[in-house]
Amino acid sequence: MKSIFTCTLSLFSIIFSFAQQEVSGVVSDVSGLPIAGVNVLEKGTTNGVVSNFDGKFTIAVDGNSTIVFSYIGYNSLEIPVNNQAIINVTLKEGVSLDQVLLVGSRSPRRTATDTPVPVDVIDIADIASTTGKVEVNEILQYAAPSFNASKQSGSDGADHVVPASLRGLGPDQTLVLINGKRRHQSSLVNIFGTRGRGNSGTDLNAIPASAIKRIEVLRDGASAQYGSDAIAGVINIVLKDNTDGFSGGVTYGAYSTAIGDGWEDATGETLSNVEGKNRLDGDDKSWDGETVKIDANYGVTLNDQGGFMNFTTEFLSRKNTLRPGFAWRKGYGSAGVEGFNFMINAALPVNDHTEVYAFGGRNFRDTNAYAFSRDSFAEGDNRAVPSLYPNGFTPRITSNITDVSVSVGVRHEMDNGWHLDFNNTYGKNNFHYFIKNSNNASMQDASPTDFDAGGHFLSQNTTGLDFNKYLEDVASGLSLAFGFEYRTENFGIFAGEVPSYGLYDVNGVVITNPSVQTVAFDSNGDDLPGSSQGFPGYSPDNEVDRSRTNYGIYFDTELNVSDPFMLAAAVRYESYSDFGSTFNGKLASRLKINNDLSLRGSVSTGFRAPSLAQLYYNLIFTNIVAGASVPSLLSANNSTVTKAFGIGQLKEEKAFNASIGFTYKKGGFTATVDAYSITVDDRIILTDNFTDQAILGPLNVDAAQFFANGVDTRTNGLDIVLGYDTKIGENSNIKVAVIGNINDLEIKNINNGNLNEFTFFGPFSQAYLEAAAPDYKFGLNLGYSCKKFDATVSLTQFSEVTLQDFQWVDTPATNQAEADALFPVATDVYEAALVVDLSLGYQLTEKIKFSLGANNLFNQYPTPQFDGWTDQGGLADSVQMGSDGTYVFGRLNFKL
Repeated sequence: MKSIFTCTLSLFSIIFSFAQQEVSGVVSDVSGLPIAGVNVLEKGTTNGVVSNFDGKFTIAVDGNSTIVFSYIGYNSLEIPVNNQAIINVTLKEGVSLDQVLLVGSRSPRRTATDTPVPVDVIDIADIASTTGKVEVNEILQYAAPSFNASKQSGSDGADHVVPASLRGLGPDQTLVLINGKRRHQSSLVNIFGTRGRGNSGTDLNAIPASAIKRIEVLRDGASAQYGSDAIAGVINIVLKDNTDGFSGGVTYGAYSTAIGDGWEDATGETLSNVEGKNRLDGDDKSWDGETVKIDANYGVTLNDQGGFMNFTTEFLSRKNTLRPGFAWRKGYGSAGVEGFNFMINAALPVNDHTEVYAFGGRNFRDTNAYAFSRDSFAEGDNRAVPSLYPNGFTPRITSNITDVSVSVGVRHEMDNGWHLDFNNTYGKNNFHYFIKNSNNASMQDASPTDFDAGGHFLSQNTTGLDFNKYLEDVASGLSLAFGFEYRTENFGIFAGEVPSYGLYDVNGVVITNPSVQTVAFDSNGDDLPGSSQGFPGYSPDNEVDRSRTNYGIYFDTELNVSDPFMLAAAVRYESYSDFGSTFNGKLASRLKINNDLSLRGSVSTGFRAPSLAQLYYNLIFTNIVAGASVPSLLSANNSTVTKAFGIGQLKEEKAFNASIGFTYKKGGFTATVDAYSITVDDRIILTDNFTDQAILGPLNVDAAQFFANGVDTRTNGLDIVLGYDTKIGENSNIKVAVIGNINDLEIKNINNGNLNEFTFFGPFSQAYLEAAAPDYKFGLNLGYSCKKFDATVSLTQFSEVTLQDFQWVDTPATNQAEADALFPVATDVYEAALVVDLSLGYQLTEKIKFSLGANNLFNQYPTPQFDGWTDQGGLADSVQMGSDGTYVFGRLNFKL
């Protein structure tokens, strides 16, 4: 029997060998340089090879088959064999769903429509060069179906670093990579009226858009593959690697101050445009938020083996916008920024099997945001020193934000076919506050008007060693990957100058012994408040310098059981020095019904470790409630105050993800549709205000908040991405894309223990958590090009958003009856809205192109609220499309 089987196997081998055609060739780019690592695949099979460092390949295929050539950043190419022995190929740069991905799969042969999980591929280089969107968050808001980010106002640090979310989860539940390596987070913790309250996210805007080739958005739980923070998914930013010389662009734009139709007050009277103009200096401005962006990119070849070095520099200047606000919020609008970025991406092949690579850069931003206004002393507000501000003042919270990062590694192909990647990545964020146009009232006439308020920092160093190998002879192909990662993190708070946080006595001396010193008081005998108004500085008592380490071990595999059927599995173990260890797993599968249609799905467990900022951040700050100051404490998780209120030690968030969907590709049409369900237990939140004066009285604050594993949530949703690309005649092309997300977040449990639920995490905070997961967002993007002319129209439909206003903080409910009475008056509804963007471009010469357009063309604003209780003090909170209105821009691209 054994001999019969052997003979039969030999016969099949002979028949197969006669049907095979050996094909060899070289793959190069348009400049003639060879491209290493190109996937060369026999269409409809898993038979494939990868081009070497000289761009050469050899593959045995059926003589009548078609070979597919695909490589990251280049358009795929299909060439019929027709019994040819030599096929030389030239690939053109571009982005498509056929390209091989860096995230979602460690197999070297996996593409976006071939993965068992959903991955968006976004051509940032094209979007940034043809539209007025100058920052990464803004681009992704309109390009990725379940990505949400909107500029904040009156939210302290969140005015300067925009919080973003994926699939309605927190900013810190999405892992960000650059070129496949972990990116450090911001040191900022979102505290006030903002999405992502209590979270620290990665600052995507610290990465210059002009340095990015494309962004891959993995919309699936990936903790088992990539570690902590990947509950919602992974955003991988791929830097430019072109070597075609110097290119750049200049963008200028501004926002219209006309506030749009439909903004009527409670009596139905339409607000005049004067309300939308500069209420601080009286200028009669029709435009504000003037934006200038100058970017330049230079790529150069290092050797004839594909080595390259690519540089990007970017200057961004954006002025403040000002929109209608109430008397205590004359500075409502988006923050201004002066920023300068530099990024480098480089790789140098040492020989045919070894390559050294490096990338990194520095981002610096000088930001400027308005805080809540202070009335004059004559109006009964003793926070303003009469001799300095006889008419009151509006403080400005400015900051210097610096991000630095560097990643160095080596890739090597061993003789046994294993590929290794050894890498070390370091990154640091430093956030330094400077408060201007303010005073310390307790210092009276001696008070300065500018303050160094201190700040915070976060650094991260990650060392990783990864191995992977593709075994063609196991079933229809087996991809194996495993590795080790060691990470150190350091979080700190540094104090500002004494006047920024100090309280002074009647003799002008900072109070250090309250038992013998008397607080300075006003003419009415009331104590004068200390610290810089708008944002109190960090004191030595707030200073923190904490570190931790963790290591992770993972195993990741994909098995092509047959040509149509693939199974994938991953497991990961991580151990943290400060809270313990965790073990997570993932299973995924893809089934090809035919060459066009595939079904896919996955299940996984996930986790997110509490950040160092959530563990140790602390500050005494001022909340503004109906124009009045409320001294408040945000207490560190390890403090005795936190324990006195019954708040437990933070532990990791635990998640379970499940998704199912399909992909379809036929001609110029592609479609991916994926349903998902994500449960997160012990989700870390920022509590509402506790006011027990028996504990808080000695601290001279009226309220306290804490970080806690406060809620369990379930998020169900559907992502839709449809695309169609076709030519009309020889010179015209039409692109149509539809992106959509339907999302439903449910708070399953509030883990308040013996604490009052309404004090622990009431409707006000619940509404902010749910607002980060809008009910839906749909976008229709239409593109047309004909010879030198191109046009793009984007229509984005945002769902209704419901928030609870500050009446919940002014008169907090303590039971359901009080809550039921507040809901009818404290609920703010922002109606669904459609936003239209338009961009027109013309190629003036072969190397110069001019674009003109408008974002939010029809000047849509969120539904205004007129009762004066909005959390951010304006006539509308910063939801949906933000509160700035129409933005008109022009851009000039050039290439040398």
